Amino acid sequence: MIRDVTDLEVYERSMKLLLPVYKLAKLLPKDEFRLKDQLTGAAKSVPALITEGFAKRKSDKEFKRYLYMALGSSDEVITHIRQIKLLPFKGIKSETCDVLIEHYKVVSKQINTMIKVWRSGNSSL
Repeated sequence: MIRDVTDLEVYERSMKLLLPVYKLAKLLPKDEFRLKDQLTGAAKSVPALITEGFAKRKSDKEFKRYLYMALGSSDEVITHIRQIKLLPFKGIKSETCDVLIEHYKVVSKQINTMIKVWRSGNSSL
């Protein structure tokens, strides 16, 4: 039964991914502050948008609107990590990027599933 946003697996997963994203961002050179800021900002917005939408879950339309924004942020994280992987940053392994990308693909799929199946009052999702 879902009573709180912390009962949503996608919320918990996106929160747990913050630490590895921040570790990756910390490895970026100082002159890449914009990429670092965009990466961490998008990563933080995924669980925040899920939370904000969950608070408005009595309206399917409002909840789904926030889920779509969370989906966009999750996909943005993937793009920033792909950029990091593409550019030759010292100390950043391609495998590290691949693992994070795969985790965020799962987050995006979970958000997509919620968008498709959520109904107001659905507390068993």
